[in-house]
Amino acid sequence: MTNDEKLLYLIKFLIAEEPHYKNIHIPADRRSRFDLFRSLVNIRLPKPAPDDLLKVQDEFLQEETAAKGIVDIDDMHPIKDNIYLWKGDITGLKCGAIVNAANSQMLGCFQPCHSCIDNAIHTFSGVELRLECAAVMEKQGHNEPTGQAKLTSSYNLPCDKIIHTVGPIVNGILTEKHCRQLESCYISCLKTAAENGIESIAFCCISTGVFGFPKKKAAEIAVDTIQKYSENIKVIFNVFTQNDYEIYRELLG
Repeated sequence: MTNDEKLLYLIKFLIAEEPHYKNIHIPADRRSRFDLFRSLVNIRLPKPAPDDLLKVQDEFLQEETAAKGIVDIDDMHPIKDNIYLWKGDITGLKCGAIVNAANSQMLGCFQPCHSCIDNAIHTFSGVELRLECAAVMEKQGHNEPTGQAKLTSSYNLPCDKIIHTVGPIVNGILTEKHCRQLESCYISCLKTAAENGIESIAFCCISTGVFGFPKKKAAEIAVDTIQKYSENIKVIFNVFTQNDYEIYRELLG
């Protein structure tokens, strides 16, 4: 099958999986078909999938990621000793681990095609990731506290592992508690990486999206914490906007 044929196969399977989806129209153009596939994956509850589906899904997602472009940390140049600054899509990074800014349920974003990093990571990892996260949370027995970290497989992403952390939600005035919680996110992720022999880690801008943490203050906490606690782990500050890039570049000199 071509990758377009794989995409259509996956859409038809996901529609057939739920009887109330039977009247969903499959669009003709490729972009709209991918958005439909992503939406169906985003709202799919954590449950096993047959091996034949996973085989097609894995081939499809790996080809999609390769087409977007994969950036290897070994080909990057540090801005400081063991610290890198890179602007781009974190799902295309090849390194030891990438950090996912998760919500407290730890199951990924259920909003179809949402622009958050949690949605992107779960989309391009594949449906296996939500199932693993659900197993972790069932064993834990409660929502994930703010400032901690959990390690999972990366499935179809080029990184080796994913470290999930729940950042603080800022509604209104930024408090010292918010700042301590964000610092804890970075420390917990670094500790998890060190405990699992992970030599490089890419951090997204934790809590600065819909969680409302002011971007400059979040970057100051991130840089300060990494410089204090990263030890021999290579750290990539991964940003998606030019504004974030300028903030980190100024802080890193």
